[in-house]
Amino acid sequence: MSYSVSRVVWQQAAPLLKNVREKVFVCERRIPKRIEFDVNDRTAFHMLVCDDNSQEPIATGRISSSGQISRIAVVMEYRQAAIDKIVMQGLFRIAEELALAEVYIYSPLERVAYFREHHFYPVGSVFMEAGLPKQQMACAINAARADVSQAKYYLNH
Repeated sequence: MSYSVSRVVWQQAAPLLKNVREKVFVCERRIPKRIEFDVNDRTAFHMLVCDDNSQEPIATGRISSSGQISRIAVVMEYRQAAIDKIVMQGLFRIAEELALAEVYIYSPLERVAYFREHHFYPVGSVFMEAGLPKQQMACAINAARADVSQAKYYLNH
């Protein structure tokens, strides 16, 4: 299988990005649309992966200018293909272009140990987001980039 990976802006690629995120977060995870799509979409940097054969969007993720990685989604049929790594690599490249020293992610509590194994460390206390308990996890961008070739990143809202 081959894939096209693009850095896109919300204003031009919103229908494709929404397609993936609705399948993963709204339909599968039951996140309300009003929570899933927020004002940060307009200012974030987005990655989009499309299947070259079907031309369908299959994965996405975003990073803010402050380094928050979020909305990583891979359509179910493609999760075994490690597409999440492709998305993360693109987001780390953007973080480097922004000259960020570290990135962070809001991890579901059950995935904190997983992120610790991949050079992330907890920051602050547990909080609620979209009705789920989360823990902010941070990672130096150099450690994150080095680790992405080995890691299978968890889908993260």
